[in-house]
Amino acid sequence: MLVLGIETSCDETAAAIVKDGREILASKVYSQIKTHQEWGGVVPELASREHLLYINEVIEQCFELAQLNFSQIDLIAVTNGPGLLGSLLVGINTAKTLSWIYNKDLVTVNHLHGHICANYLESDFQPPFLCLLVSGGHTQIIKVDDYSDYQILGTSIDDACGEAFDKVAKLLDLDYPGGPSLDKLAQSVADAKVSHRNIEAKAIINGCYKFPVAQVANYDFSFSGLKTAVLRLKQRISAELWNLDKAKIAYAFQETVAKTLIQKMKKACADTGIKKIVLAGGVAANSKIRTEFSNEFSELNGFSISKPKLEYCTDNAAMIASAGFFEQKKASRDLNFTAFSR
Repeated sequence: MLVLGIETSCDETAAAIVKDGREILASKVYSQIKTHQEWGGVVPELASREHLLYINEVIEQCFELAQLNFSQIDLIAVTNGPGLLGSLLVGINTAKTLSWIYNKDLVTVNHLHGHICANYLESDFQPPFLCLLVSGGHTQIIKVDDYSDYQILGTSIDDACGEAFDKVAKLLDLDYPGGPSLDKLAQSVADAKVSHRNIEAKAIINGCYKFPVAQVANYDFSFSGLKTAVLRLKQRISAELWNLDKAKIAYAFQETVAKTLIQKMKKACADTGIKKIVLAGGVAANSKIRTEFSNEFSELNGFSISKPKLEYCTDNAAMIASAGFFEQKKASRDLNFTAFSR
């Protein structure tokens, strides 16, 4: 089955053609980073206009790359939420138009389910497993029993993980997008620790800051306190020391986030008995989180872990096409649906 995926939930305009939910025949993403850099974050109205400008182009590029025509497509999959309403409606109305013109079945996809399905791309990985979904708007531990059967065990009670990254990056005066910029800055401290002799590495470690891990019941998360701890530190120390120690602060923040996520996932694994672990979402591209999860949930410790390729952690349409394939039983030609933001 050939599925055309369309994704416009935030600031990436994306289309992809995927075979049988796993084989990527074409995937194109137009990023709006340059558009939103000036404002330090995504401006919804600008995002919607950019989607309108580029949605047809990315779809056409996919068909050229895959050397296919629309008559060969079996199903259209489109993100209908959560996300920015104006942005979502561009993708939805494009998908509806194509479904009506070419008489093709259409399936709506929850954006978060798409992130889970990124692990099926170019892979034979399959359920059951526990998924840690970390993105700009969500932090969740999800128990996945089958391709379309999943249960949210825990979620963030305040700031999502990616939201905390973005806010702390702003405190550190880093460029948008904040998450990757903070990761790069923190990596400079990690690299220094690796490159120095042991005695010097200890000095670097001892010179780093420490932030508290929030104590929240069950499998839920809280990152607002960690963000506030960074703010209080900025208010407490001199501007000169703040500027000198930005990399150490970024490193300590990132280390605390990774420790928090691992603690909760370990508890979920112990309680459910599941030893297959999946990372998903844009923050799953973070180098510290990927490394620490690989170490903690390694085969040596009795686990197996799956992480999408970096280009499929962030928003893309290949994951939406994959999710559409696995939820094809919901497909129809009923176009009476709309977007949802949350």
